[in-house]
Amino acid sequence: MSVLPTLKDIDVLQQASQFGFQFWQNKPTIAKSFIKSYPLNQVLNDQIIKDLIQDYTLDDECCVADEMNVMKGLRILRNLLMLRWIWQDALGLISLEQLTWELSHFADECLIFAKSYAYQNLTNKYGEPYCYPYCYDTKNRPQKDDLAMIAMGKMGAEELNLSSDIDLIFVHQGQGETGFASFNCEHAQKSIDTKKFMTKWAQKIIELLDKPTQDGFVFRIDMRLRPWGEGSDLVIHLPALEKYFAQHGRAWERFAWLKARIVNSIDFTDNLQALIQPFVFRYYVDYSAFSALREMKLLIENQVAQRQDSDNIKLGAGGIRDIEFIVQSFQLIYGGRVLALKVKNCLKALQKLHEFGYLDTQTYENLVHAYRFLRRLEHGIQAINDEQTQRLPTDPIWQQNLAHTLGFSDWAALLTHLNQYRLMVKIPFDNLVTERKHPSCVVEIKHDENLDQLTQRLTYENQQKLANFWQSNLVKKLSDEAKKRLNTAYPLLVYALLQVDTAVANVALPRLLNLLESINRRSIYLVMLSENPHATSKLIPMLAASPWIATELANHPVLLDSFLREKYRYLPNKDELRDILRQQLLRVEPGDEEGLLNAFRFFKKTQVLAVATSDIVADRPIMKVSDSLTFIAEVVLEKALKRAFDDLVKKHGYPLNKQGEPINAKQNGFAVIGYGKLGGLEMSYSSDLDLVFLHDIDEQAMTIGNKPVSGMQFASRLAQRLMNYLSTQTRDGRAYEVDMRLRPSGQAGMLVVSCHAYQMYQEQKAWVWEHQALVRARAICGDKQVMAKFNDIRQKVLCMPRQLDAVRIDVGEMRHKMQDHLGTKNHAKQQGKFHLKQDTGGMVDIEFIAQFAVLAYANAYPCLSVYSDNVRIFEVLGKTDLLDRSICQRLIECYLILRAKTHTLALAEQSVVVDERDWHELRTFVDKQWQTLIGQRFDKL
Repeated sequence: MSVLPTLKDIDVLQQASQFGFQFWQNKPTIAKSFIKSYPLNQVLNDQIIKDLIQDYTLDDECCVADEMNVMKGLRILRNLLMLRWIWQDALGLISLEQLTWELSHFADECLIFAKSYAYQNLTNKYGEPYCYPYCYDTKNRPQKDDLAMIAMGKMGAEELNLSSDIDLIFVHQGQGETGFASFNCEHAQKSIDTKKFMTKWAQKIIELLDKPTQDGFVFRIDMRLRPWGEGSDLVIHLPALEKYFAQHGRAWERFAWLKARIVNSIDFTDNLQALIQPFVFRYYVDYSAFSALREMKLLIENQVAQRQDSDNIKLGAGGIRDIEFIVQSFQLIYGGRVLALKVKNCLKALQKLHEFGYLDTQTYENLVHAYRFLRRLEHGIQAINDEQTQRLPTDPIWQQNLAHTLGFSDWAALLTHLNQYRLMVKIPFDNLVTERKHPSCVVEIKHDENLDQLTQRLTYENQQKLANFWQSNLVKKLSDEAKKRLNTAYPLLVYALLQVDTAVANVALPRLLNLLESINRRSIYLVMLSENPHATSKLIPMLAASPWIATELANHPVLLDSFLREKYRYLPNKDELRDILRQQLLRVEPGDEEGLLNAFRFFKKTQVLAVATSDIVADRPIMKVSDSLTFIAEVVLEKALKRAFDDLVKKHGYPLNKQGEPINAKQNGFAVIGYGKLGGLEMSYSSDLDLVFLHDIDEQAMTIGNKPVSGMQFASRLAQRLMNYLSTQTRDGRAYEVDMRLRPSGQAGMLVVSCHAYQMYQEQKAWVWEHQALVRARAICGDKQVMAKFNDIRQKVLCMPRQLDAVRIDVGEMRHKMQDHLGTKNHAKQQGKFHLKQDTGGMVDIEFIAQFAVLAYANAYPCLSVYSDNVRIFEVLGKTDLLDRSICQRLIECYLILRAKTHTLALAEQSVVVDERDWHELRTFVDKQWQTLIGQRFDKL
């Protein structure tokens, strides 16, 4: 378009805004000059906005004008900018994001200017403000107090709308005085306490921007969100704010403070943020936000009904406020643990909620489209008369004008679209607020009747346990809030206990009470149960089925959220697991070592719990279960290695490889080798990680960095840091126990060895049992070249020629040692019992048969050395002429049956020593194959 608007453009303005058109007509000279200098097809940046404020507050001599002319200049500038924004919006020349950003930054710069302007006049009269006790800088001068201007609401989120109020809160550091001569304030006429100074300062800022004059106003300023609301002190200091948050802060205020943003630069920003963040965000998953949301929604609905304000597109059903409530509820619930959700802008927050899986794609897209439409409609309404309103116009002429401005043929078409968007918002909002009221949409919980019925179904012992729980000191000493939460959750739990068989309820009750004892001290978890009655009803059969799951939930209640959100319905693949952990690590602040460790542990525990629950609920095949558990460990190792490597590089720089070249993040010269269950892709719920670390770093060369260390030191520190990440105990427990005893020379050996040293050891010094262990070894993560070298070493060692009888003797002796140490034959009380793992015909026999086959025959059949898991070893063995395929298939079946049973017993926390009669046929078959292939048996069935 041309620099100056055309007649058609002016017609658009006339149709869109009575305020804008009248200003254009009444102030043609300044309006045209302004639009010519700042054309409608261009955007404003931060510097332009600052320059404009300076230009309109200077007098003819380029000095800051007097107060009357400063106020006049700011109001004229505001009207010119409002004209420009309204016109750009009507012509579709500016995006929603750009318009709200420019408005918000104009408000910021006006506040910063007003603060500075007011300060000069006040200090000339009273001197500068200082705090008690005086804090001195390096030149022995007391440090000054300052005034923080905190933007709330839409201004805090940098999404201010046309003709919007701005919500502010003023905060300063603490009590003190002004006007000390020794502080270079000799011009001060009168010393006053800092509270009065700050109040006068805030009052002047408000007056400069809010006071109506013949030129209008700059911004209406609303101070009602400050602590204690209207009638309270205009400014609050940090100690008082801290006390208010701790003792009086209400749930709805957390919604408000979520968008709080400090407008101006102050020295005590960190102190202020340290108060705000823990008030808004909890470390745990905080479902109390739902209760606050319902209360706020009910209050707003009542106000709308009293004012008969159903046409309010902000406060009405399916309006802007509902979208904001949806977003803020998820932010308050999960923001304490998900760093990326701590964004103030609504559209950006919606995007993050979608990225992290809290909103499905359809809901996310509906809410984004609805929000953009409603905000555009809001701007169209406010543009008509420059009014702070969200009510649809009632004048038919302006209804038609608004419809045309927004691109609709008539008012009816606009309303049709509006109602569609409102419905898009109302459905997810109602689900968010109301679906948690009862575990069933049709069943009303009658607690007294249910409690009587439950008592009759419980055993006498469980009746006593339940009575003791309610009479316990723990329950008696609960805070009023915690007791209220317990009393709210209890009817749901009683109802859930009645939905299962009597036997199941009696098994589950003691475990449920144990869980309640654990979470009563952190009663927010009781809110989780209350807010998720559908999922809570499924908790009872799960507690009955698995004491292991019950113990995990009691020890780590933070896992309840994952369970109650039914994450176990779908088990992610390895790539999805990588993405989940990547997202969780994004939540960790740089340098937060404890946060990093907790992220690893939380990921591992939530994912393993999901697998265990899925194992019970969906009866998943053992191979799928073990694959999932193995993938979880692999992903943790990958991310932990990367983080450990990056941290060491920052400190010491990159080491050199054997060719004298600096290594990089992709080829870091280091690899993690997994042995045992990790190497064999057979992880169980409580498996340790058997690890060996290899490197291909020049051990003598120094790293390239400010604090260089030798390559050997770098590799050793990398291994140690990785182990610390995995096994250090935190409040979320530890990720994994790490066992390094399978490294060369065992516990006496180096923590990490070079590929060359590893090869020499395996070829020249390793015992046969170490070669057996190598069968189940696999490169997990790290430098692909180092991993490839390990694979070559492994295959070469496993394919070494060996004497068949010597292998039989060595494998048989090793099996005897294990059985003698771990089996049941030496226990008189175990007669007629069978140890599923260690006894003759058990799991270890099958594993040893596979290892024997590899060591004995891989020289002639190299294909046997390819895989590290027993199932595929037997599949390959079945394709040779060494053992009949049907026998190999039967060994696989026996092995999977045994593994599945051990998993089931582990979840039930039961012994793997079982009745031999139920397993006689299986173990006889396994023993027969042992005798056929190996023949070395030192005991009998």
